[in-house]
Amino acid sequence: LGVGGRSYGGILTDFVIASDRRFRAAVSGAGSANALAMYGTDEYTREYELELGPPWRRRALYERLSYPFLHADRIGTPTLFYCAAADFNVPCNGSEQMYQALRSRGVPTQLVVYPGENHALRVPSYLRDRMQRLTDWYLQYLQP
Repeated sequence: LGVGGRSYGGILTDFVIASDRRFRAAVSGAGSANALAMYGTDEYTREYELELGPPWRRRALYERLSYPFLHADRIGTPTLFYCAAADFNVPCNGSEQMYQALRSRGVPTQLVVYPGENHALRVPSYLRDRMQRLTDWYLQYLQP
C-alpha cells in the first residue's frame, strides 16, 4: 500500500503513517505534523485561536494534534516530503521537521523544497519534477 496527499492531504498522510505500519511508501506534500510549531508561522493564527484556543491554554489539545511528530518513533514508512519555500499557507517547517525526525531514526526519507513558490506550484519545470519524484518514489518502494 502507498499513501500520499498535499496540503490537508499531507497532514492526513502524516497521521496515517504514524498510526499504521501497513504502508510501504508515502508522499507528504505541504503538510504539517506539529501544531505547536505551526502556531504563528502560517496564516491561520486567528483560526487556531478561535477554534482551538492558544497553545498555552490548550496544551493537551495541541499535543494531540501534533501526534505524527510527537510519535515519529512509530513511523517506519519510507516517506518523501515536499514543500514550497515561500508558502505562507503551510510553511516548510512542517515538512522539514518530519523529514528530520524520520532521518534521525534511519527511515528512508527525502525532502524537496521548491524555491520561490507558494502553496500552489506554478513553475512548469517544478510541476514536472514533482510528478517525476512522486512516481519514482512509489515505483522504488511499491514494486515487488
